[in-house]
Amino acid sequence: MVLASDQAYRKCIDSRLSFDEGRRLYRLQFQALGTACSVLFALEDRPRAIAFSDAAVEWVGVFEGKYSRFLDTSLLSEVNRKAGEDWVQVDEDFEHLLALCDDLNFMTHGQLDPSGMPLIGLWDYRRKRSELPSPEEISVAKSLVGWQKVQRRPGEVFLPEKGMCLDFGGFGKEYAVDKVAGLAVEYGIGNCLVDFGQDIHVLGTPPDSPAWHIGLEDPTRPGTTWTGLALLQGGGVATSGDYHRNFVLGGKRYGHIIDLSTGYPVANGLLAVSVVARSCLEAGVLSTAAFVAGPERGAELMEANFGAEACFVSEHSNYQTSRFYEYVVQS
Repeated sequence: MVLASDQAYRKCIDSRLSFDEGRRLYRLQFQALGTACSVLFALEDRPRAIAFSDAAVEWVGVFEGKYSRFLDTSLLSEVNRKAGEDWVQVDEDFEHLLALCDDLNFMTHGQLDPSGMPLIGLWDYRRKRSELPSPEEISVAKSLVGWQKVQRRPGEVFLPEKGMCLDFGGFGKEYAVDKVAGLAVEYGIGNCLVDFGQDIHVLGTPPDSPAWHIGLEDPTRPGTTWTGLALLQGGGVATSGDYHRNFVLGGKRYGHIIDLSTGYPVANGLLAVSVVARSCLEAGVLSTAAFVAGPERGAELMEANFGAEACFVSEHSNYQTSRFYEYVVQS
């Protein structure tokens, strides 16, 4: 028996899934994780295409429901509420993400720090403000930041100071992109492009082209592209920049990406950093870390991560690592 609620869900999924006869590609579109999500994939079997779409939307929904700090009902919000008060029981999946945070914090020399929310929130670009945060406010916020402060024991986690806050936003969307790409493989899909708000993972190639073509947005003219990339063998692409999310005060622009070592928004002349890497997660965290580090130190970071290539874009020039050009579509 099919319940009315099941029929409504089925109609909802079908409305999200379309098929492009010309390109021979399915397109799944939905909203999640605060952005537009799109999955392009090639598959001859429509029932399997529907089953994959169901599974992808469901997985992302569960992930967001569990780890979004914007949802009061999430497990992450419970951890944050109990900061300075008590330990919180977490499951194996949550512990896996905390272990992943260890690796990403090390890989980015501390720039990827899920405990950085006190500083990030202090500089929230969406606030209406007449003055900048004071040095005292910045000092207090900095004192609450530090991944090494987070206490863990099997099945539990504890934030030892009131005001501490975890946020997986620095890598969660990219992690989800890679997981959906992995889910596609489980459903026998070898040619796929997963795009969650321009965080991308590709598999194989599209039926109508020898490569997936990905445009890079021009930070000096948002909404347009300044170049395109061609990915032939899979991998991830991500861009970090502050040209969309920022505020202006006293004639100076302050972006949303915070240098946690200083407590202030990054101001090194960069507008965006685009990275191609083996996964979307790697591309995303490296692009943010490189944006903070700047072209010279950022290039060194790329050199230390095999297979990662980057392009650093400023107002007047751009700089590419040694093999980034191999991905650029030649006009």
